[in-house]
Amino acid sequence: MSETQRGALRVVVLPTRAEMGQVAADHVADRMRTLLATQPTVRAVFAAAASQEDVLAALVRAEGIDWSRVEAFHLDEYVGLPLGDPRSFGRWLGDHIFSIVRPGRVELMDGGAPDATLECARYGALIADGGLDIALIGIGENGHLAFNDPHVADFDDPFTVKPVEIDDMSRHQQVRDGAFAEFDAVPRLAMTVTMSTIMASRAISVVVPGVHKAAAVARTLDGPIETACPASVLRRHPDAVLFVDEPAMSQAAG
Repeated sequence: MSETQRGALRVVVLPTRAEMGQVAADHVADRMRTLLATQPTVRAVFAAAASQEDVLAALVRAEGIDWSRVEAFHLDEYVGLPLGDPRSFGRWLGDHIFSIVRPGRVELMDGGAPDATLECARYGALIADGGLDIALIGIGENGHLAFNDPHVADFDDPFTVKPVEIDDMSRHQQVRDGAFAEFDAVPRLAMTVTMSTIMASRAISVVVPGVHKAAAVARTLDGPIETACPASVLRRHPDAVLFVDEPAMSQAAG
C-alpha cells in the first residue's frame, strides 16, 4: 500500500482490486462506528456499480456497525425502471448490501415515477433533511460522479437531486459493466444526486478499480479542476479519500 496527496484529497493505492476493496471498507466501517458512538444515526449514500462490488462485499462483513441506526440512500437511478426492476440501481444495492445488513432506513428513488422532476424533488428533500454523513462513490470513465456527466455537472448546482440525460460514454460503460446487454437498451435519462450534494457530504470514500478507469483517475488527480472531469473537484473536499488499485493509478503522475 502507498499513499499520495492531491490538494485536500488523500489517495491510497493498493496492489489489487480485492485489497483496495478491503482497505476502503475498513475505512468506511471505522468512520461509521466512530459516528455512531457520538450521534444517533449515520446517513450514508451508496453508488451502485460493478466497481463497488469489492468494497461492499467487505463492508457487509465488517463488525461493530449497528446497521439499525444507518439511514441509507443511493446516488442515482434510471428513469423508466420502477422499484424492484432487476436492472435498477436500487435493486442492485438491495442485492449487494441492503438485504444483507438491513439498514434501519432505506430510501430509494423510484425510476418508474410518472414525473421524474417531482420524484427528484421528493428524494432531494429526504436527503436535504439532515444531509449526508458519508458518501460511498466511484468515478466514471468520463470522470463523472453519479450521473453528473460533464455536460450536466455543476459544482454549484442549486438542486439536491435532478433529472439528467446520460451521455453516450456513460451508456457504453453500463454495457461494459454488464448492466445491459446492448447500448440501445440503456436508458437515456436518469435521476442523480448532484455535485453540490455529493461535495456537501461530511466525508467521501471513493473506490476506483481497473485499468479502464486509469485515464479518468489521471484527469481527476492531475488535470484542471473543471466540470469537463467532474471528479476533479474531489481535490477540494476536506475529508475525502480515493482508493485505487495499481492499474487504475497507472496513468497518474507520481
